[in-house]
Amino acid sequence: MLTRLVKLARAGILGWLIPRRYICVVCGHGVGGFLPYRNGTSSLSGAMRLLRLNGSDLDHFECPRCGATDRLRHLKLYMEVEGLLTRINGASVLHFAPEKKLVEMILAASPHEYVRADIQPLAPDMMKVDITQMSFPDDTFDVLIANHVLEHVDDLGAAMREIERVLAPGGFAILQTPYSLVLTRMFEDRGISTAQARLELYGQEDHVRLFGGDIVEQMTQMSGLVSCVRTHYDALPAVDAKRYGVNPQEPFFLFRKGR
Repeated sequence: MLTRLVKLARAGILGWLIPRRYICVVCGHGVGGFLPYRNGTSSLSGAMRLLRLNGSDLDHFECPRCGATDRLRHLKLYMEVEGLLTRINGASVLHFAPEKKLVEMILAASPHEYVRADIQPLAPDMMKVDITQMSFPDDTFDVLIANHVLEHVDDLGAAMREIERVLAPGGFAILQTPYSLVLTRMFEDRGISTAQARLELYGQEDHVRLFGGDIVEQMTQMSGLVSCVRTHYDALPAVDAKRYGVNPQEPFFLFRKGR
């Protein structure tokens, strides 16, 4: 409760008293800055700093007005430039671990079918789905979103094969996930099983792997999906990452099922 009050106080200062030099593309408001996640990069273990964990901008994480995270702000920008929000109109969408603000964006795009899924559903409008073993028929969904999900999944190969199977030909999968800018290969070990060990070596207590420089290779080889991955500088060259509160080193992990 105290932490929440502190964040609200900081949100008031950042959102209304300091000049609004930054923009949250999710709520459309100008803000004085963005709130950190936990204690920002100082929260990272020594190993994660050395391995240059890349994903969320922990120092400029949360919008003080609407609560949208940097990774959601970035995802909206990426989806807009790729035309995916337009593509969702009239389409079938499967969304794992659905974030409230992203749900609102997808609903506003008027999909024909929208399945919100999680291995442990937290709301009545969510379906219990194991991403490694789905009950949906082949070629069901036009768009699949798993935003920061795959680092939590024990059997990555099974998840990737299922993602490819349930996508319709020509369908897209958005598979954002953190990874190391130093590791050349994905790192995972079943012996790393305690929350503290995972925090130290994977970056979060419930992560089960740390992706490396072969992340795109791993995802395509395990699934047969085609990479449509783009960097921030390629897809969003005119977007000032600092002003919009996004991490310019986070690529758009977009994949397509062949026709």
